[in-house]
Amino acid sequence: MGNDTYGINNEQLSTYIHEIKEIANLGVEIGLVIGGGNIFRGMKGVSEGIDRVNGDYMGMMATVINGLAFHSVCIKQNIQARLFTATRMEPIGELYSKQKAKESLQRGEIAILTGGTGNPFFSTDSAAALRACEIQADVLLKGTRVDGVFSADPEKEPSAEKYDIITFDEAYSKGLSIMDLTAFTLCKENSIPILVFNMNKVGNLYDIITGKNTGTLIKN
Repeated sequence: MGNDTYGINNEQLSTYIHEIKEIANLGVEIGLVIGGGNIFRGMKGVSEGIDRVNGDYMGMMATVINGLAFHSVCIKQNIQARLFTATRMEPIGELYSKQKAKESLQRGEIAILTGGTGNPFFSTDSAAALRACEIQADVLLKGTRVDGVFSADPEKEPSAEKYDIITFDEAYSKGLSIMDLTAFTLCKENSIPILVFNMNKVGNLYDIITGKNTGTLIKN
């Protein structure tokens, strides 16, 4: 949304694409899982009287809209990208499979993974963790609005302590809000570290990939 209250802010979209293009140029294989909260949130729909299952499907559709926007700008900028959807939606996107996604990554394409898990009752975090496991990612990068994981919400408590490195077990025992429990458990059990960072700070993604101490690393 950028500074807008709804929808897709073109300036913000361009900034994200520039950030990702920088690391793609380094030869990094990128699978991108996009949320849809700027358009529709399933749980908000439930609070307004929409059936939970339908609300979740609407949220999944919103992620596809964001993926289409990202893919369109990539193509305009001659960035190789391929759009996958969790459920069949041709000609909008190609039905996701692990094999096709890995082939896409090996060809140097950005694999844009939309539609969540394709099932209701699972968050975008869970979709990101599931796809990370399937494509055997080295790390799951979770872009947020803050600089990592803190002992409390830093937007509400400026004195909150930031963690540079923390284990899955420590994060769980401290009750830290990082990802939903399903996503967190998937990464822990499959030994995929999570790196939480501020996606809105220009250059952060490049710094992470080039080895600078940015954000918070969660690992076994």
